Amino acid sequence: MPATSETASPFQKSWLDRGLSLVTDVRAGEGASALLLAANVFCLLAFYSVLKVVRESLILSEGGAEVKSYAAAGQALLLLAIVPAYGAFASSVNRLWLVCGVTLFFASHLLLFYLAGIAGVHIGVAFFLWIGIFNLVVIAQFWAFANDLYSTERGKRLFPLVGLGASLGAVAGAELTSIAFAAAGPYSLMLIAAAGLLFSVALTLWVNHRERTAGRDDAAHQADKPLGKAGGFHLVLTQRYLLLIALLVVLLNVVNTVGEFMMGKLIVAEASRIMASGPAGGAGIKELIGTLAGGMQASVNIVGFLLQAFLVSRIFKYIGVRGALFILPVVALIGYSAIALVPIFAVVRIAKVLENGTDYSIQSTAGHALFLPTSREAKYKAKQAIDSFFKRAGDVLQAVVVFVGTQLAFGVHQYALLNLVFVAAWLAIVFAIYREHKKLVAVDVGAEVAA
Repeated sequence: MPATSETASPFQKSWLDRGLSLVTDVRAGEGASALLLAANVFCLLAFYSVLKVVRESLILSEGGAEVKSYAAAGQALLLLAIVPAYGAFASSVNRLWLVCGVTLFFASHLLLFYLAGIAGVHIGVAFFLWIGIFNLVVIAQFWAFANDLYSTERGKRLFPLVGLGASLGAVAGAELTSIAFAAAGPYSLMLIAAAGLLFSVALTLWVNHRERTAGRDDAAHQADKPLGKAGGFHLVLTQRYLLLIALLVVLLNVVNTVGEFMMGKLIVAEASRIMASGPAGGAGIKELIGTLAGGMQASVNIVGFLLQAFLVSRIFKYIGVRGALFILPVVALIGYSAIALVPIFAVVRIAKVLENGTDYSIQSTAGHALFLPTSREAKYKAKQAIDSFFKRAGDVLQAVVVFVGTQLAFGVHQYALLNLVFVAAWLAIVFAIYREHKKLVAVDVGAEVAA
């Protein structure tokens, strides 16, 4: 009888393992669990895409763009309280209770929002604040769980496959959301997303059981214990490696969002140029802006998917996680240099598609893999602080940069030059992370050999 992923011997690959080896190096018995993790993050990203459209519908119809801007700043303040609360909960329960409990906690909120919405309560601002925190917390927690399951060596091989689920989830969610919104409306979509979170919990339980039963859970002896008492912010501020990752996230977010601001200005200018040059097929300015932005996002999704499917695992294999960290800042360095020289829509479009596509694939997977050689407390608590608060801190810093640039009447050329300064600092931090990660991996490998 041919071997399946359930029955394959430790030395024989199943048909599933062999098929998934087209994406990355999958060894005997590893394919099914890695695919389940990919399905889990696919589910989370797809339903987040659904909820993003609900968010935009509610916040813009109830408060307008100005309220949306203020609410975005409020998310960073809320995370100052939420990150310590998450850490305290993680110190009192085991891994499964943490991951499943927090996911169910967010799912219950969707039911409350649904009931309030159909009762006629204005929930736009509250929902906007909630979804900004939900997305960061749940996705960071998923990757913490994956980091906890895998050793440094296994994570380096299998994370590219898991990340493919994230890429597909974002694409599928974006493509299907408009159809679902028209058919179901915003409040019914909340219930659908809540059901999706329940499915995510089931997948978490399933993959945990598989890895424990097969003896492949690299943290099995610690998984049933609560984490230590140190908080996420404390870990980040007292460990050089984690602080460097936090600074990396802040700078990356500033560079990317300043680039998005430049792209937004040029999309509006391009749409106005098309309108002024003659008939636009009956489309108004809003429709043209939407078409240009949508076409760009579609290109980003395609580039990100292709990089994730065919290059990430090869990059990890030949230059490692550390080497992969240099790719996005080099892409950004070339892109913003070109924009500074030729600040036109076509150049910015190509540069941003390449930057965002690389960010969503190579950089994202490498960033998650940085936590593989860290402690369990760092995987759950510090990662939560970095992926939520410090990411939002980058948003706040970007808003300050844009405000100052606006006051100084900066154009695209000046913003591109400013981004080049940020990219230079980003590269310096990547060099520092390279050195620290090398030390950590050496210690981690030595501990695995000793065990």
